[in-house]
Amino acid sequence: MLYYLSYFKDDVSIFNIFNYITFRAGGAVLTALIIALIIGPKIIAKLRALKIGQVERTDGPQSHLVKSGTPTMGGVIIIISLLVSVLLWARLDNRFIWLLVFVSAMLSLIGIYDDYIKLVRKNPAGASSRLKLTAQLFTAFIVVGYLGAYPPNGDFTTALSIPYLSSKFIINIGVFYFIVAMLMIIGSSNATNLTDGLDGLASGSIIFCAAAYALFAYLAGNMVFSEYLKIIYVNGAGEIAVFLAALIGACMGFLWYNAYPAQVFMGDTSSLFLGGVIATSAICVKQELILPVAGGIFLIETLSVIIQMGYFRATKGKRFFKMAPLHHHFELKGIAEPKVIVRFWIVGIVLMLLALASLKIN
Repeated sequence: MLYYLSYFKDDVSIFNIFNYITFRAGGAVLTALIIALIIGPKIIAKLRALKIGQVERTDGPQSHLVKSGTPTMGGVIIIISLLVSVLLWARLDNRFIWLLVFVSAMLSLIGIYDDYIKLVRKNPAGASSRLKLTAQLFTAFIVVGYLGAYPPNGDFTTALSIPYLSSKFIINIGVFYFIVAMLMIIGSSNATNLTDGLDGLASGSIIFCAAAYALFAYLAGNMVFSEYLKIIYVNGAGEIAVFLAALIGACMGFLWYNAYPAQVFMGDTSSLFLGGVIATSAICVKQELILPVAGGIFLIETLSVIIQMGYFRATKGKRFFKMAPLHHHFELKGIAEPKVIVRFWIVGIVLMLLALASLKIN
């Protein structure tokens, strides 16, 4: 919305600053952060008054039992802060912005419904797995279908750029691309949900992943930079950087209250949409295969669950890890929760830097 002040730059020259993506991205971070900090205490108090609190598993780490009753569904702090900031700072005529808003709305709605069933209706199972998967499939289908009809770059509609290799290493996988893209959105959504098990782990890790893709988006949307770095140019992708900047600010504001010891948990309300938004951004900027690096924390957590389940079935009851996802394994080995969180963040920062290193290794 504020972008349109630039239309009056001939009358008020300072309004020209709203033309710049970097300025608006900075404004989006700060706006989302401030909104989250302001509304956070009010939403936490409301959730506490409604007795919408965490229910801890008795078979998990015993240190988590004290978290029972902590207000949950705090993800509304993230979604409100994000959307208000995006509407203020992004170009509202940009198609990628509305695609990301669509993903955010759809996946947060199913997350809210799941939390409602679990925490208000007191049904520990929450919404049925079939319903959640159907909603994720529908969301992914709409995104992939739209990008198939109106691709980010028509020359590379069904192509994948191989990172860390020469810029000539681009493979076209045809119709299979759409299957891969859908699996990316669904898998990333569920991976973030699995990672949300320690105070600040998911929200902190998302910040690093979003920062990497904000830079990818900015560079991909700039013809000069994309040519110099030999990455696929995507007209309009720069606005994705503004959206992701708002996401970073919203997660930072939420982390203020979610850091150990957490005053609030995000719940499925935002854990489902956060991963979906990152994956959609990766597809839009044509940097799909760098997602397992930038989002390596989420991939590792998911793989730990798959390994645990497979090993349990193959050995008829034995466990590969003490508990999955992986962060619980380290807790049960005696490492304090804050130390596990910070170490995962450090790994997340390293992975972010490795992802960005792909920009000039070609």
